[in-house]
Amino acid sequence: MVEGETELPGPKKCGPYISSVTSRSVNLMIRGVVLFLIGVFLALVLNLLQIQRNVTLFPPDVIASIFSSAWWVPPCCGTASAVIGLLYPCIDRHLGEPHKFKREWSSVMRCVAVFVGINHASAKVDFDNNIQLSLTLAALSIGLWWTFDRSRSGFGLGVGIAFLATLVTQLLVYNGVYQYTSPDFLYVRSWLPCIFFAGGITMGNIGRQLALYECKVIAEKSHQE
Repeated sequence: MVEGETELPGPKKCGPYISSVTSRSVNLMIRGVVLFLIGVFLALVLNLLQIQRNVTLFPPDVIASIFSSAWWVPPCCGTASAVIGLLYPCIDRHLGEPHKFKREWSSVMRCVAVFVGINHASAKVDFDNNIQLSLTLAALSIGLWWTFDRSRSGFGLGVGIAFLATLVTQLLVYNGVYQYTSPDFLYVRSWLPCIFFAGGITMGNIGRQLALYECKVIAEKSHQE
């Protein structure tokens, strides 16, 4: 540079730490939105199956969609799906036990298909009593965990999710927001915790796979730089 000339200030580059934090925050938001949309879609489809079989009944004044579902159900399920999907890989990271069992999208899609099948069975299959149906769905839900997860953290989170979701549902039914036909477990069906458990495992698998994809993308960018 010739003496007397001043160097023009160029665009400031973020340090590697700031750049990494920013990209992770953006990826976290993207994963949350994707999980939310998946949860909304599954809620619309699965709730439609329940309503068509008159398993759940909503008051006429809250029926407000082409899927005959209360408007608040899909957003609530979407939010819960986003929280669960982000929580699973976070717990894995904190426990230092990265989940490596069947980490590919084909396995995730099969898990979603099995979950939809379990929910469909709860509405379609006729048993002599709810106890038989509940035991069957419990076996199927545990089988789903064993086939697609097999982690202690996944099982523990699934049980916790089933407990909390069932408790919230009991409170909603108790306050008359909606109701179940032929309730046999206080105000709900006895097989409902099995559905919540399977749903938690399913959304956890989706969340883990999205987190794995994010790690691969970040690793590729770091390698290119």
